Amino acid sequence: MSKVVLPTKGPLLSGKGWTAFFVALIVVCAVAPVLNMWVPADSPLHMSDYAVALVGKIMCYAICALAMDLIWGYTGILSLGHGLFFALGGYMMGMYLMRQIGRDGNYKSDLPDFMVFLDWKTLPWHWTFSDSFIATLVLIVAVPGLIAFVFGFFAFRSRIKGVYFSIITQAMTFAAMLLFFRNETGFGGNNGFTDFKRILGIPIATQEMRMTLFALTGITLLGFFLFARWLIGSKFGRVLQAIRDAETRVMFSGYNPLPYKLTIWVISAIMCGVAGALYVPQVGIINPGEMSAANSIEIAIWAAVGGRATLIGPIIGAFIVNGAKSWLTVAYPEYWLYFLGALFIAVTLFLPNGIVGLVKKWLSREKAAPSAGREEAQRAMAAAQGMEPEALHAPLAAEVKGARA
Repeated sequence: MSKVVLPTKGPLLSGKGWTAFFVALIVVCAVAPVLNMWVPADSPLHMSDYAVALVGKIMCYAICALAMDLIWGYTGILSLGHGLFFALGGYMMGMYLMRQIGRDGNYKSDLPDFMVFLDWKTLPWHWTFSDSFIATLVLIVAVPGLIAFVFGFFAFRSRIKGVYFSIITQAMTFAAMLLFFRNETGFGGNNGFTDFKRILGIPIATQEMRMTLFALTGITLLGFFLFARWLIGSKFGRVLQAIRDAETRVMFSGYNPLPYKLTIWVISAIMCGVAGALYVPQVGIINPGEMSAANSIEIAIWAAVGGRATLIGPIIGAFIVNGAKSWLTVAYPEYWLYFLGALFIAVTLFLPNGIVGLVKKWLSREKAAPSAGREEAQRAMAAAQGMEPEALHAPLAAEVKGARA
């Protein structure tokens, strides 16, 4: 009976990969703060406060794109509802920041201004732990994770997949957006939360706090990237890819896909929730618009443009698309949506593996070209010597004297 040998587990990152990782870490934690805080504003090397806020926001989006890659690229489940989890994490952080305002609001009340405007006398029950930073951190993970678990359990148990799953995730997000628009839910209605003053008692508008949030976002993105690399390289990750490629065969092999799909779905939702919590203090606002269908679709576009099932690709895609969006919405605001649609169509038709897939294809061609040249030279040498080309590759057979008894 033949023994099945599983492939050996490779290193988490290659040598070049670790070099790139630590370079990115140094840029986020050291280079960017120096360029922003100590390089003079009139220097071409100065990193403006606007650039800090923009890059910090895009890094939050990159975390969402990475989460999408885990669920779509490696598991084959296209979600159009990840904007909900992003917004839930943002609202959890927003509630804490609203409580941190204290009596510095327009109405000089312990209640948030919108509650005073609506003539509320006490905080709603779901604001009970909003004044605790530790409780807020727990809720940032627990709320998106719990909602994802409940939704995913019933959806995956019912074996809903493909376009039907995408539609119901989008319907769930749209329903939540309509709920959060209502004033009586206690989430600020159409305006949401804004006018934040401080975090942990420290003013949020200071340059030091902005750079702290920037560095924390970069570290979180790099940490999630390493976690995703480890997860995909494990046995759990191999099963996820098997589910993506042939779920029926996985079931016939004795695996139940439900716990695997549900686990990666919850992990992906939590990552988006953490990204939303980092996004809110840097941008300064959170409202139900973050749950719009367009936002969730954009997350899928970032992953598709960069390259699915590559981990680094969705991060690159988030930076490229949002960088272009930031420029086009200023230069050509009326054409931005047309550009986004054209980009998605072009990637679907001509770059099915995204930008990273295209780069890998080019590199493989460059490696194949020298080997093809060597084979051609060997054929010419064999023809000149009157030999068959295969003879050049034949091993030399030499018998050493005294080797036989």
